[in-house]
This record gives sequence, C-alpha cells and structure tokens, in this order.
Amino acid sequence: MLKITVPAELLNFIKTGERFIVAGHKQPDGDCIGSQLALRSALERLGKQAVACSAGPFDRLEVKPYAKFFTPVGEVENTPDTRVILVDSSSIKRTGDLESFLKGLPIAVIDHHSKFEYQAVAQKDLEQKPNFLDETKPSCTILVQAVIEELGIGITEEEAELLFLGLCTDTGFFRHLSSANGEVAFQSAARLAAAGANAKKTFNTINSGKGLNSRILLGHILARAETFFDGKLVLSYESPEETKSFGAEGRDSDSLYSLLLSVKGVEAIAIIRQESPENCVVGLRSADKIDVSSIAASLGGGGHKNAAGLSTAGTISEVKGKIMEAFAEVF
Repeated sequence: MLKITVPAELLNFIKTGERFIVAGHKQPDGDCIGSQLALRSALERLGKQAVACSAGPFDRLEVKPYAKFFTPVGEVENTPDTRVILVDSSSIKRTGDLESFLKGLPIAVIDHHSKFEYQAVAQKDLEQKPNFLDETKPSCTILVQAVIEELGIGITEEEAELLFLGLCTDTGFFRHLSSANGEVAFQSAARLAAAGANAKKTFNTINSGKGLNSRILLGHILARAETFFDGKLVLSYESPEETKSFGAEGRDSDSLYSLLLSVKGVEAIAIIRQESPENCVVGLRSADKIDVSSIAASLGGGGHKNAAGLSTAGTISEVKGKIMEAFAEVF
C-alpha cells in the first residue's frame, strides 16, 4: 500500500487543541464538504469540540443534503483557544464571509490544489503553518483520510461515505485519474469501501435527481457556445434571465463540460455566469495539456490543472474580455 506521510506538526496541532473550526471554501463541492464533515466527525471522536462552517451557497446537487450539518457563519465562535483547519483551499480569502471570523486564529491547511492556488498567500505565512499540502493527490479527502488513519481511530461508515463522495466528485467518478495518481485513489477507495462506503449510493447522490430545467439550461448555454483560437477554446455563458428562470438547481456543470470537451480539437472550456450585477463566476476546464488553474489564479481564483474556477468583478462581456486575454497568452 502506498504510504501517505502526514506532517507531524499537523498531528500535534490536532492533538494539543480542544476547539476547532473546520473551514472550507465558498461555493463548496463534494470534496470540500466531504473533507470538512469527515474531519469534524473524527475530531469529535477524539473528544474535541468541533464545528464545520462554510459561507455556502450549497447549490450543487451533491452537497444540498449536507447543508444542515454546517454551522452558519454568524453562529461561529472564535474564542482565543479556537483553532482552524482549512480544507480544500490554502487561503482564507476563498472562504468568503467566513474570512473575518478566521483572522487571527491559529490555522492549519489540508489542501491538494495547484501551487497557483497559493499565490495570494505569502509563502512565508504558509511555511509557518502546520500545513499538509500535496497537489499530486486527486482529492482533498485522500489527505483527510490519511490524517484520520494516522490518528489511529479508524474510519466510521459515515466518514467513509463522506470521504468517498469527495473522492468521486473530484475524480469524476475516477474518469479523470491518470497513471500518476490512479493507484493512490483506488487504494483509498478500497479502504473506504471496506469501512462501509457504497459506490452505487454515491453515484446516485452525485448524478440522480436532476430536473428537466437542467437539460433546458444546457441547451441554452450550448446554443450560444463560441470557439476561439482555431477551435481550441469554447466559451459560453449563462445569462441572469436564465438563472432567474431555471434557478441554481438547473445547473449540471459536469455534463456540460463533458459534452463540450468531447468536441474534436477543443482543449479548454470557459463558462461565465453573472452572479450579481457587479460580479461573475467562471468555470474552467481543460482536456489535458492546458493548466486552467494558472489562468484562474491570475484572476483571483484557483483549482486544479484541468478544473478550476474564479469569481471576478464585471459583466459577462467584460469578464469575457479578461478570459480571452488570459487564454491568448496560453494559446
């Protein structure tokens, strides 16, 4: 079995603390909430006081059922003896409204994102924290699983299900694995299955129950898709009117990206959504070679080499210009 070495400083940070906030990035996905809730559960089994907190929104289909297990931002207590474990991100700037509650508290980081994710954080600050950073791992839950196992308390069935959800979310149910990270992912999955994780149940959590609106919205976004740079980039957007008509539940991003990446010659995808009159969110995906995490980081976001995102000021047309300029340097 491949051995994942957990930093001794992180283990000591956990063992010597009594109160913890397990924080994650805003707009959490399955990997983020799976990491947060499984780690919170493990901390409580160690006799610690722990809460999982997120600024949300919990608008992804796979995370909606778990929103009730999170402590609202306004109810978080940051007493002097509180410690923070930030998962699936390396910067509190990505925690949204939670950021102000975390400032000044001791923070440990468990994250697997690209080094570009860290550029907003001074390297000196990162080195001073008990960090567990490993961008070679395909999900943050693999690192959290290693922490729980290293603490010697085993993994409960509930924790196994949460960790498996995160693993499957970030690997596209193992579709995005390569020879470089496949072995550690499947070994992790095998141990989680032995602890009670159910692959069929997890697949249904991620993929079932989508409404007709999700398919109609896909049609609108696909219909206006444009290609640039000799067909290497596909760019489209979701209008505010469509957001109002179809709602957050109408989105099915994974299916959308899969459809567009299957087009011959396409190397990258950018989908823009006007989140508010002043701000847009952008989803970025690439087939293989293009590192979209670097593009996201250049605009204040982050992510992985082949899957990243960002939130930036501007209208759809203004943000489109930013995205085109960023990809022009790549292509």
